[in-house]
Formats: sequence, C-alpha cells, structure tokens
Amino acid sequence: MKPISLLWGLRSHCASHGCLYCYFGTISEHREQMPTVPGVLSHLSPNDLTTADVLTFAETLHDSPVGRVFLAGGEPLLWKPIIKLIDVLKAGGLEVVVCTSGVALNRPDLREPLIELCVDAVSVSLDSADPVHNDRWRPPRREGDGWESVVSGISALIAARGRGPRPKVGVYSVITRRNVADIVAVPELAAALGCDYAVPQPIALEADHRLAAELSLTAEHLPELQQRFNDLYAAELPLILPERSYAGQIASAVARPTDLVPGCFGGDTLYFVQPDGTVWDCPSSLKIAATPPGRHRSIKGAHARELFPTPTGCGADCALFSVDCVNMWPLTGFPVLAPTGPEVPRA
Repeated sequence: MKPISLLWGLRSHCASHGCLYCYFGTISEHREQMPTVPGVLSHLSPNDLTTADVLTFAETLHDSPVGRVFLAGGEPLLWKPIIKLIDVLKAGGLEVVVCTSGVALNRPDLREPLIELCVDAVSVSLDSADPVHNDRWRPPRREGDGWESVVSGISALIAARGRGPRPKVGVYSVITRRNVADIVAVPELAAALGCDYAVPQPIALEADHRLAAELSLTAEHLPELQQRFNDLYAAELPLILPERSYAGQIASAVARPTDLVPGCFGGDTLYFVQPDGTVWDCPSSLKIAATPPGRHRSIKGAHARELFPTPTGCGADCALFSVDCVNMWPLTGFPVLAPTGPEVPRA
C-alpha cells in the first residue's frame, strides 16, 4: 500500500452535533468572535473549498504516494457531494475511512453507497456507554439525534453489511476525567453491537480552553487510566484495539505537556487538510502554530504528487509531542485495515 495517510477535514459545518469540546470550537463563541489565527478552525468558516476544487484535487490522489484518506469534518456524510467524492477516491485505488457522528447512517441513501462503493471503514464518534453523559457533552442539533440515534445508525450499517468484509465499523471515544470508565465501557458496547474496532482517545484541549480545568486529564488520573487500559486488554473483547503501547503514549502525554518525538510521522507519512484546503504537515495544534508562513500550502489548484513527496520513512524529530499527537497514532498504524494479528471472526 502507498505509505501516506491523509486526514481531510472536508467541511466546516456540522449539522449533526454541537460537541462542547469540538476542535472546531463552538458556534456561539464564534458568533461573537471569529478566530483569525491560521489553522484555527470554525464551524462558521465561509472559506470552505468548492465542490469542484475538492473533486479536482481528489482526482490527483491516485497518482501520488497517498494510499489512505480519512474523511472527517464537520460531518462529512451530510455534505451532498460526499458519495461522488468517495467514488472518485475508491476508483483511484485509495483506502477510504469515513469519520462520522453516526446519525446519517440511519439514512439508506447514505448507508447503502458506503457498502456498494466498498468503503474500507466507518469510524463513529460515541463518547460514552451512558446516553445521558454522551448527550450532555455531545448534544445533538436536532431532537432525536442523540445517543440512541447514533447507536441505531451503527446497528443499521452493520446489519446492511451483513457478512460482507467492508466497511469495517468502529467507535472512537473522547476520554476526559469525567468518563475514564468508558475506556472499557464503550468498547464493551461496541463489541455487543458487532463492531470491528474501538479506540479510546484522550481529550486534547488548550490550557486556556474554558473546559480544560473540568475535563483535561492530568498526572493524578494516571493510576486510573492505567488500570482501565489494563482491564480493557485483559477483557479480550472480540474487537481490534490500538497496540498496547498506545496506553503508554497516552500516559506520557498526560504526564508531560510536551516532549520530543524522534522521527515523527507528521509531514512524512501523515498530513492534514482543512476545509479551506490548507495543508499542514501534522494535525497537532502546536505543530500548526509553529509552521512558518513559507510552509502554508493549499490543495486548491494543486496536484497531490507535488504536495506529498515520497516518504523517507524516517520522519523528523519534533519537540512538540502532546496529547493532540497521541490521537494521530491510531491513524498511521490503523490496524483495522492492516491488523498485526489475525482478524476477529464475525458471526
């Protein structure tokens, strides 16, 4: 497989949920003051690329070292041209992973094409096995689109897929100091639903974020984090999980705000594209903030081969390791599509 993975935030708008800790910020905050710093996202951004720009660039990816694309957002499945884009990517021989809130999976007109086009995986955001906690922090924008709708969307996709090999279906969860127990509880729920994988992710908030003191993990939470991850791996659920070393990466990031990563994959085998087309070597907010203007690039009017050179496999040393970075490890390895062990059999 071609070595580069691309995390592509397709659209700024999210018609699905208003997550209180979303990395796009909140609509209410940005109605008062829109961010102007490069790389800082907003659901209200008026600068998203046109459909033509997106599709034109997508058609160049087949002739580049990019082999896997994660389609994120905003909510990508509620963007009308999404099926056309997926068709272009799959026709170009790329692996496609759709990152979604899950609500749109209840719609047959969106669910069925994911199966017909052989999308490789669908990652659904669900932060708790407790509906009340989940909907408190991930409030739906429309009544009825909360936890129950997300779970029914997962079930609908798995049922429609049947015994077919694709798409793999999994759950990603944001872990805060308020839901550490969901490190185990959400994968247990995912297994019960028939999912293929689960990934607990530590929350990544700036130190001055209004929710940092309430939600961010600190060194005092390390014993419980370690115990929960030990319990998760000991449970031997019928799921693919991140490598066991992932728990250690989380612990390191929680214990030390920044650290050195020798030979980081950012800018070598992983890149990030914003909805306005801006290309960054890494999705890390610290790395984006440290990127000099001369490295600000865009996919608009560009060819993927020019933007993403063949990786050296060595990366570059980076002193900006943070919790933000930990969440990128499952993207680069992504054992769901290239499992390190035997695949979990499906009934």
